Amino acid sequence: MPEEVTRDELRRLLGQGAQLVEVLPAHEYGEDHLPGALSLPLARLESARDVLDPGLAVVVYCWDRA
Repeated sequence: MPEEVTRDELRRLLGQGAQLVEVLPAHEYGEDHLPGALSLPLARLESARDVLDPGLAVVVYCWDRA
């Protein structure tokens, strides 16, 4: 179930082994991304089962210019 997390919650989750995933296009990931984030563009997210560990939490992020 998706939910918004604060920076402190993100740090806690990552400390517990959560997987950090950026869903923006690969060229945007190449320009800038959070340390340790995996690049899984949204169009590929459904097929990412081979990349993500199903036993760990997943934190997905992107940004909006609005």
